[in-house]
Amino acid sequence: MKQLLAALVYTGLALLANPVAADMTAIAALRDGDMKKLSFHETPKEIPDIAFVDAGEGEHRLSDHRGTWVVVNFWATWCAPCRKEMPTLANLQTHFDGKPVEVVTIATGRNSVTGISKFFAEIEVTNLPEFRDPKQKLARELGVMGLPITVILDPEGREVGRLMGDAEWDSDSAIAILEALAAES
Repeated sequence: MKQLLAALVYTGLALLANPVAADMTAIAALRDGDMKKLSFHETPKEIPDIAFVDAGEGEHRLSDHRGTWVVVNFWATWCAPCRKEMPTLANLQTHFDGKPVEVVTIATGRNSVTGISKFFAEIEVTNLPEFRDPKQKLARELGVMGLPITVILDPEGREVGRLMGDAEWDSDSAIAILEALAAES
């Protein structure tokens, strides 16, 4: 009992001393359903600024999105859970249109431009980018070992959270979490 009380007191003091940690603790408490798989890092992680491409081979970087909270989803055309998850990411993007939250989808590995376009057409998604990481350079550097994996970046471009597997990104919990994060900006 004394150990539990000491742990609670220590946690409370740590949260009071570090308001950012307190805010993240409150945000983590919003996790429900699939969002329970979303883990937040104790401190934001710097990520490499590695290029990925669009359908026309134009180069892009995650640093292009600094200033907003970014939900980065790594996926592939052959991934069945990705097919289920992608419409929820499109709904999330629609919800946050004009707000400081952006969804960036990156097909990693061997995904043809035609295959990606066909994938989006079949699931009727029109509001998400068709980015590719054909040699998996970015995915490898970020430790993406399976698909789908979604990472959340803060406005400084640092990873603050990660969810492995598919999720309902248009759920009340996901929206509440991202609205709370955006309110921190």
